[in-house]
Amino acid sequence: MPEDQDIQKPITWVDFLQTWPPESQVKVQIHPGTTNFQGTAITSVRLWLHCPSDSCNGYRWFSTRDELDISQSWRNFFLRYTCQNCVNYSKMFCVGAVLETLPVVTAYKFGEYPPFGPPTPSRVIELIGPDREIFLQGRRSENRGLGIGAFTYYRRVVENQWTRLVEEVIKVAKRLNMPPEMLISLEEAKNENQFDKAVKSVKESIPPQLLINGHNPLTLLHNSLSLGVHALSDAECLELATHIRTILAELAEKIGSALKEERQITDAVSKLLNARNNKTRVVEPPTDAPA
Repeated sequence: MPEDQDIQKPITWVDFLQTWPPESQVKVQIHPGTTNFQGTAITSVRLWLHCPSDSCNGYRWFSTRDELDISQSWRNFFLRYTCQNCVNYSKMFCVGAVLETLPVVTAYKFGEYPPFGPPTPSRVIELIGPDREIFLQGRRSENRGLGIGAFTYYRRVVENQWTRLVEEVIKVAKRLNMPPEMLISLEEAKNENQFDKAVKSVKESIPPQLLINGHNPLTLLHNSLSLGVHALSDAECLELATHIRTILAELAEKIGSALKEERQITDAVSKLLNARNNKTRVVEPPTDAPA
């Protein structure tokens, strides 16, 4: 984000709404619609946003009927954008704007709902379970560039839920029929009282399907948490917080994929065997059938 607004080059209105976090004040180049004695009205623009509805579950075009009647004094506006695909899901923006010299305005983003930032995968929420709200607090802190806050929230989630993470790894190991010694090591780690000892005991006992770039995800998380927050700058904490969230998301995705793929394989084998048995089954003629 530019630190000096005087030298900041104007951005587009779409970029401002889609990519700049709340509490941002930037210069925006607009394409005015109608001009009147009060100022100018910004015509509505489409946004490419994530829609979590069941019928979409992905990025879709959003549109609004709201316009901003901008003048040379500050005005605040609410903008409701609705998904053009399902027409059910909406996103609300609260912004302020003042006319500089056409086509440039100064715009300020007070906030948006749902909160700014890329969507949090549902598998991550399932993985962390009871600490959902703490994780989302960390996500909001990260989106606002609050590194120490984001790092602290994410660290608490991992420290609270590491046993749950190991349990999910055990599920995958059992489903994939991993060697007994791996299962024993994982069970022992789950019964440890400290995350540090648990990580050391399962250093080599992770199913290959869950490795992230060849590394144990639990070790990666532990290494990130081992750095003292008091010795780091806010920017360094923000970078670490992003790494922690990324590793959690990737681990959740790999766990979900491994369990899903194994179920699909099991179902496929079962159905093929049943189909073969039904095809080769000998049908006995009824006893009263003619010879």
